[in-house]
Order: sequence, then structure tokens, then C-alpha cells
Amino acid sequence: MRVACLGGGPGALYFAISMKLRDPDHEIVVIERNRPDDTFGWGVVLSDETLTNLSENDPVSAEAIRAHFAYWDDIAVVHKGTRTVSSGHGFCGIGRKKLLLLLQQRARDLGVELRFETEVESAAPYMERYDLVVASDGLNSRARSEFAEVFKPDIDLRQCKFVWLGTRQKFDDAFTFIFEKTEHGWVWAHAYQFDEDTATFIVECSQETWDAYGFEGMTKEESVATCERIFAEHLDGHSLVSNANHLRGSAWLNFPRVLCESWSHRNLVLLGDAAATAHFSIGSGTKLALESAIALASYLHEGDMASAFRRYEEDRRVEVLKLQSAARNSTEWFENVERYLDLDPVQFNYSLLTRSQRISHENLRLRDPAWLASAEAWFQRQAASNRDRAPMFAPYQLRGMKLKNRIVVSPMAQYKALEGCPTDWHVVHYGERAKGGAGLVFTEMTCVSAEGRITLGCPGLYAAEHEAAWKRIVDFVHAETEAKICCQIGHSGRKGSTQLGWEEMDAPLQDGNWPILSASALPWSARNQVPKEMDRADMNLVRDQFVAAAEMAERAGFDMLELHAAHGYLLSSFISPLSNRRSDACGGSLENRMRYPLEIFCAVRNVWPADKPMSVRISATDWSDGGVDAAEAVRIAAFFRDAGADICDVSAGQTSTEAQPVYGRMFQTPFSDRIRNELGMPTMAVGNIFEPDHVNSILMAGRADLVCLARPHLSDPYWTLHAAVALRDDEVAWPDPYLAGRDQMRRLADRG
Repeated sequence: MRVACLGGGPGALYFAISMKLRDPDHEIVVIERNRPDDTFGWGVVLSDETLTNLSENDPVSAEAIRAHFAYWDDIAVVHKGTRTVSSGHGFCGIGRKKLLLLLQQRARDLGVELRFETEVESAAPYMERYDLVVASDGLNSRARSEFAEVFKPDIDLRQCKFVWLGTRQKFDDAFTFIFEKTEHGWVWAHAYQFDEDTATFIVECSQETWDAYGFEGMTKEESVATCERIFAEHLDGHSLVSNANHLRGSAWLNFPRVLCESWSHRNLVLLGDAAATAHFSIGSGTKLALESAIALASYLHEGDMASAFRRYEEDRRVEVLKLQSAARNSTEWFENVERYLDLDPVQFNYSLLTRSQRISHENLRLRDPAWLASAEAWFQRQAASNRDRAPMFAPYQLRGMKLKNRIVVSPMAQYKALEGCPTDWHVVHYGERAKGGAGLVFTEMTCVSAEGRITLGCPGLYAAEHEAAWKRIVDFVHAETEAKICCQIGHSGRKGSTQLGWEEMDAPLQDGNWPILSASALPWSARNQVPKEMDRADMNLVRDQFVAAAEMAERAGFDMLELHAAHGYLLSSFISPLSNRRSDACGGSLENRMRYPLEIFCAVRNVWPADKPMSVRISATDWSDGGVDAAEAVRIAAFFRDAGADICDVSAGQTSTEAQPVYGRMFQTPFSDRIRNELGMPTMAVGNIFEPDHVNSILMAGRADLVCLARPHLSDPYWTLHAAVALRDDEVAWPDPYLAGRDQMRRLADRG
């Protein structure tokens, strides 16, 4: 094949090398606009995994690269005057210029033609003259722009400003993060050694801080000098240097996250940053390019070009999306870092290390067991415990209620009530989960009236027999277990009078539908009935029903009460602008939309005992344009906190049929994180949390105070007991009749 690579970065050079290794007869030219030794970065970070991949593909260039690596195992975080070091991270760095020169020499040795100082204005002529054209011309790719209607790039310019600098100061003992509070706001640095004499020193800050400093009006030299003053204590007299001579002004940038819908067009294919970018805070841009180069070269030798392009895009897109997901998490952490800077240095360090979600709690234990043990001990001390245990087994107290651990059995609809009354099913269901070791067990949404039920199978608290049935369950939980039990009360609103969950969710009954109420006369869907817009008499009636239900819950002996104001049910329909179109004092602004939910909350709080806690469940986003978003969720939580809510149960969505949720592991936890750390309000995290690792990571990073698991408790009522065995925690109490099962499980775990 005759191959032209447009752009001479690491990805293009390594692709040329990989092609030549597979067939020396290929005619390959690499065309680069700059000189051979020009470079506009400083160091490149690679992982042990990437080094292994390079060695398997080309041992010669891998050995040459390895000989110039600076290695480190440690990450140091300097925050509030404290330097925290953790180990076992396994990174290596090399100067970008050195990497380019090594790859250039290897390419020449294999017969690749290198053309420098050659501009490529258009990819089209090369597509006519060559069999294959690889556009590896960087994040500002001309080839991608030339065929933008085909590649359809999605470019997201991130919020923070950063500048890529270098220094002779030594950072050879650790990859170092430094956070400095200045008169204009927080500024931080990412620093790492990449050869004996030089370290990369990336300076980053928010747009607000950048504006306050006036960096936009500074020359490059003035900007660098300002950064030197900010980090003088850490530079020990060494200067900072910029080599971005191709950039005008101060050389500060906003990072562009790039992802193309398509990666190929006829015989043109995108590689590296031209196709997709990953934020520098996870150090994977060069990794992506090198590993994509290997994959593309391999596929081109295993089939025709069209199938090779298809395989390349399908396989590499998965890896790119994984890295971009991690990079997005990392980027957003730094964009919102001021949310975390008041955390204790121990928790702040943990939060930083786990920010991308690629490093989990148990992964940290593998990397640095001593540091993690010290962090877990710190967490237990904050919980007034001196036990040597994982965060999930730390006690927690809300008002007079003391929980033995941080695990919560989420509300999960059972649809097994008869005329609103819990049955033997509920006795067994809640009893089993209370025996299963969780600190707190929630009831499913318990409706305050017959008309407020979601389905015919939903339980209620509006009749004497309901109260008696719930008291039987609560008494069992208290007599036989150490768990506490919370009653979640709510009203279905416009999502009422629907079929059972395993029939057709949110669909109206085939017959026998009852009248429903909502904030506005807007049906849940075109198939559902139109609710009545509540008037003042309706609002008074429903308020009194909530109060009566709360009084019943107290007489039944519940330890805690939660008000359900999420998921599109009645109170949620007032909060969301998608379902609240009222023109009175309860519609319009958020303050107005919160009036009725707060009226209900205050009325219930007034009759609920002062020593018992109350929580509120909210939908922190509607996942839909024009609806509640994460920023407004903080304000919603603040309203409830100021009204007396002790903790916010942070869920999301289920408020509109137009919602477009973004699912994933722990996908709702960021909303809990934001409310807790911006507002200083205790939170519960929910949503696709299913491993002890998830729970411990969330708690240790300060993203929530309690962690709710739903589906895992449906498949395993004893999830907490089993997690304790897996974590070798022998302090978790099992029911006495089950001790033989516990002992066998421990023996089997020890053998494994």
C-alpha cells in the first residue's frame, strides 16, 4: 500500500512503524508541518499496561523508549499545607521531544519517509494519490474539519483554563498535585518528572480565577511570572518555562473534548486526537493514539480496508468511550474542585485519587494497603468509632436514631398490598432485609390515601388496619434485628391509577380507574388520564392526609420518616417546571413551585417527634431540557434543609416521558456529591450501586453519608452480611440461628 500520514505526532509515527513491521513493502510517508525537534508539550505519561502493549508490538522501539523513562509509584497531594503521599500507582514519563525523536529514528530505520516543515492544506489531493490516508493532525485537525459533514465531530470546550509549562525543579519522587489558595481564588498544578532535569508543570484554574488575575491581558512572559509567584514555595527558586511559541498571548487554553460520530471517509481515517481526546488529568491522550495505531495497523492486515475501518472504529470506540468517561469524571472533579477543598486532607486525597472512578476502594488497597488503612481509621474516628473497619461499617447518627452501619435498603415497590394493607408478604420481605445486616430499611412508597396509590397493589397509611399491619412489621424488625426502619410516605399524583409494575409500568388500568390529582392538568402520557389541577381545598385535604399518615407511622413505631418528593409523583409534579404550569402562587419560579411541597413537609415535621429524623427524596434532574437540573437541585435541597430535613435522599429522573437519562455505574451519585459538598447537607446516594467497593468509595470520598441499594437487595436480602464476609469483617452480627451458615461462608471465602 501507498500510505500518507498527515501529522507527525507519536500516533502517526507509531502507526507507520506498525505498518512497516507487518509488511516492509508498504510505501509510507509521514508529513509534518513543524521541524523534527519542535514540540509544544513537555512530558508524556504512560502506564505499565501501555508499555506492555508497546513491547508486544515492537520490542525495539519499546526498549529505546523504556531506556529514557522516569518511573514513579507515588502520588503526592499538597493541600492545606499537608503533603499526603500514596504509593503503588505505577506510572512512567518521558519527554515528548525525546519520544518523537526515538519514534522518528525507528521509522527511518524501517524505511518510512519523513517530510518536515510541509503544510497540508487539504487531505483531498492525498486521498487521490495514496491508497490510504491517516489523518493524525491533532485536536485541531484540518482533515476532520474538511470533511466535518462526514465525521460529525462533537467538540465540548471544557470550563477550566490551563497552561502547559516546564521547570527544572525536581518532582522525581512522585506525581504531584499542588493546590494554592490565592487572593483571586484557587490555582492548582499537575507536576511530574519526565527526564533527569525537567518536569512538566501544568497550571490550572477556574475561569473566574483566571479573569480575576487578568491573565487575558498578560503577555506570555507576564503570565508565566505570575504562575511562578503563585507556586514559589514549591519551585524552590526554579523558574517556569513555556515552549508554546506557536501560541499568541498568554498561552492559556480550554481543553476541547472531541468525539467524532464517524472515524473514516473513503480511504481517509482519523487517528489520535483527530478522532477523540481525553483530558490531560488522566494522562491518556498518547496512550489512546499509540494503542489505536496498533489496532488500525493490525486490522488493515486482516481484511479489506472497509472491514478494517469498521473493526477499528467499533473496537477502539469502546476503549475511547471508557477513557472519555473516566476523563469526564476527572475533568468535572477539577472543574468543581473548590467544592472539595474544605475537606480534611485525608478525604481530599482519597477524593482526588478516585475522581475518575477507574481507581476503586479495593484497588487502592492493592496499591497502598498502609495508606488506605490509615484513611479508613480516619473515617472511623470521624464517626466516633475506633474500630478497624471499612467505611460502610462505620456507625451514623441522625437526631436520636443511631445506625450500626451506612447501608440502606432502598424503597422498592412490591405491589402486594390488599386494599392498601400490607400482608404477610411484606412481613417476610422487610423482615428478611432487616435480618440481612443493613443499618436502615426503607418501606416502599406508602400512600396517604386510597386515591393517592400508584397501583391497586400499593400499601397505605390511611386506615386503622394499615397502622396495625405496619406495627407488626416494625415490631418484628426491632425485636429480632439491630436495623432501623423508615417509612416513606407519598402521593402518586398524575402517575396514579396505573397497572402493577410487572404488568405495564405507568400505564392506566384496563378499567376501574379512579380520579387523580396533580399540580397541573397535564397527563403523564397521552394514554394516561388527565389529572385535576389541585385547588386549595384539594391541597388542604392532601396536606391533612400526609399529617395523618405521619401520625400513624409514629404510632406504628417507625424510627424515621421520608417524604417522597421525587419521580414525578404528586409533590414532584409541583417542583418540576415540566409538570407545573400553574399561574397562581404555586407556579412559576422555583420559590413558588416549592411552596406546596414545603407546606406538606412542615406540616408533617410538626407532628413527627423531634428526636426522630426526617428525610426527603428528590429528583435532582429531570434529564430533560427546561426541567430541573443539578444546580437547581442544590436549591431544592436547601429549601428542605431549612425546613428541617435532616438528610436528602438524592435520586433523579422519572419525572417526564421526554427524559433522556445517562445511565452507568453509580450514575446518580454525582448529584448527591454536589448537594453534600456545596450545601453541607447530609445525603444518601442511590442508583446502580451494587458492590461493596462502590459503597466504600462513595463514603470515603465524601460523596454521601449513607448509601442506598435497591436491586442488589432484591436478589440478595443478606447483601450486607455477605459483603462483610467478602471484606473479612468479623464484627458484623448475624442472627444466631444463621451462625453455622456464616462460619461455612467464611471458611469457603478463606479457601478462595
